[in-house]
Amino acid sequence: MDINSVAQSFTQFYYNTFDANRAQLTPLYRDHSMLTFEGAPLQGVAPIVEKLTNLPFQKVQHKVTTMDAQPADPQGNGIIVMVTGQLMIDDNEHPQPFSQTFHLIRDGDSYYVFNDIFRLNYA
Repeated sequence: MDINSVAQSFTQFYYNTFDANRAQLTPLYRDHSMLTFEGAPLQGVAPIVEKLTNLPFQKVQHKVTTMDAQPADPQGNGIIVMVTGQLMIDDNEHPQPFSQTFHLIRDGDSYYVFNDIFRLNYA
């Protein structure tokens, strides 16, 4: 398994889906999944998807700048993915820097998000 390929595919899928229709991210989370969004912790599919779908903007585009991946455990059942990039929100001309870390857990032939930590990076 090439974790960089998995991380790249996941990252592209996640942000393309987020930018098009955030509600479609539901299958990526489980009831024990956790999201910390700007310091606010949430657990479970419904609270996570509710948070993501109720963010106060209409349009968003993620532009990934860096993506790093590491195995999350010696058995190869998980991957840690660290992403940095810029958000283009609504019609704002000034991109907002962000960082996001995912802990992916193998689930058969695919992965789900166990941990998700998101922060805007203010200068």
